[in-house]
Amino acid sequence: MLRVGVMVSGGGTNLQAILDAIDSGTLRNAEIAVVISNNPGAYALERARNHGIEGLCISPKSFDTRDAFHEALLAKVDEYSLDLIVLAGFLVTIPAAMIQKYKNRIINVHPSLIPSFCGVGYYGLKVHEAALKRGVKLTGATVHFVDEGVDSGPIILQKAVEVLPQDTPELLQRRVMEQAEWQILPKAIDMIANEKM
Repeated sequence: MLRVGVMVSGGGTNLQAILDAIDSGTLRNAEIAVVISNNPGAYALERARNHGIEGLCISPKSFDTRDAFHEALLAKVDEYSLDLIVLAGFLVTIPAAMIQKYKNRIINVHPSLIPSFCGVGYYGLKVHEAALKRGVKLTGATVHFVDEGVDSGPIILQKAVEVLPQDTPELLQRRVMEQAEWQILPKAIDMIANEKM
């Protein structure tokens, strides 16, 4: 059984997609051991508790230095003996020590078809605003391994989503989540859990 830790900063819709996939049996041989947020008000923590999963907050604001936060975060992650760490809308930079220790065991979902609209500064609605401004006809989502760069690790899965003429950033964001992120993130975890990659 793959022990998964999910790290999230906000509402946790991608977390919910993972939970739903586990409940429905489309994601097999995996369990969520812990949900960690940097935001004490993140609804994702409530989603975890509603599922009987420990949800906890480790905020950079609780520490005097970023290094102290990084040490505490890594120490807490280590407590759970995780096989896989899933970044599902986690808006904090992962410390280099964690990336090295968990090499090829941290994945991220990004709301574009990497290498488009990714890297420093591209997160949340900013990605969809950039896609609409550029006039692309297709966008989508990518699940990739995390390395020392930003959105630069090896790609696991991608799924395209059509951009429609009436799209606003909010409409496009919702459709990318529903048609791409919520499908390929659980699928990627299932592939890892069942050694299909």
